[in-house]
Amino acid sequence: MAPHSTSLCFSGTLCFTRLPPLPLFSSSTISLPVSRQFTRMSSSSSSMDYVPSLPDNAIVLGCGGIAVDFLATVDSYPQPDDKIRSTSLKVQGGGNAANALTCAARLGLTSRLISKVANDSQGKGMLEELEADGVDTSFLVVSKEGNSPFTYIIVDKQTKTRTCIHTPGDPPMLLADLSQSSMLSALDRASIVYFDVRLHETALVIAKEAGRKKIPILVDAEKKRDGLDDLLQFADYVVCTAKFPQVWTEASSTPGALISMLLRLPKLKFVIVTLGEEGCLMLERASKAEVLQSQETDIESLLETLKHRKDSTTTFPTCVSSETTKLKADGIGTVSGRLFLGTAENIPTEELLDTTGAGDAFIGAVLYAICAGMPPEKMLPFAAQVAGCSCRALGARTGLPHRTDPRLVPFLV
Repeated sequence: MAPHSTSLCFSGTLCFTRLPPLPLFSSSTISLPVSRQFTRMSSSSSSMDYVPSLPDNAIVLGCGGIAVDFLATVDSYPQPDDKIRSTSLKVQGGGNAANALTCAARLGLTSRLISKVANDSQGKGMLEELEADGVDTSFLVVSKEGNSPFTYIIVDKQTKTRTCIHTPGDPPMLLADLSQSSMLSALDRASIVYFDVRLHETALVIAKEAGRKKIPILVDAEKKRDGLDDLLQFADYVVCTAKFPQVWTEASSTPGALISMLLRLPKLKFVIVTLGEEGCLMLERASKAEVLQSQETDIESLLETLKHRKDSTTTFPTCVSSETTKLKADGIGTVSGRLFLGTAENIPTEELLDTTGAGDAFIGAVLYAICAGMPPEKMLPFAAQVAGCSCRALGARTGLPHRTDPRLVPFLV
């Protein structure tokens, strides 16, 4: 159903009925070396004197979701048949891949996006917004007819949660939409490729070519989707939501599920599970040179040890880690590696406005960190800080920080 004929009513005053076209309102072991050079900032851009220089020629290619987000803030989520008033409304670009690449572009990476929109006002607005943030949209497919994807998002001020109602674009992206020459151009000199597992048929073709070219791949495993299992076979890195590891592996606990993922995906270097305000957990596979004939350590017990070691007094994100060891999970198996526990920023209640896109912000920062050669001890707090910044404004992109943001500089030095 086209956007202008969609009817969805949340309140007596906020009803998306016969909505006219609207323009967008902009509102670990890593192979690459860590740069230790710094660039002086102008006094007008920050109170800090220096910021780190950018990773050399770092290009990230993403394939996946793009959308227009209609964000309505309400005092509390409505009950069935309720009529309530919104307290604010924002129209902004969204979609997991588009959000993550916007984040990566603001952090300084060269970002390219493969996706599909229609030649309608929403599609044009999305392209303009991405281009304004420095995202290369030359590989996007633009349909002459149809409607661009869009999402209604209800932001609950009381519970600090958001509910998303998504309408896919039409016509959908087909394999024939992306030519071989265009795909090869998009992959040219790419440092890493990222998939959010939308457009899975196109993503799989790109993943196979990236694998042939030995370009690292990061997969956003938000939930089970068509094509996810195939894409995971190509993944060097996986970032997943809190519920995904256990759902995918059927393990009884998250730590055990992470071991299961590394055993089932031999190419995988690390997997991160994001835990919201609880931070994140990461399991990194040991390199062959690091594999030790050490005594096995139960991963559940090790996680409890890390929880006792973490600093609960600071409001800033931190990270604690184990030594490289043999980690075991009963009934699953053993993996040699390191376990990392990252904390989230402790955001004051009055500053926490909207968690929409926080996971995309985290992934955008992880993409930057991989390209910059950050070790996990630096990467996880940095990504958590970027995600925390994004939660201080309405929408997935409004609060995304730029690399020169003073809140990020301590994590980049």
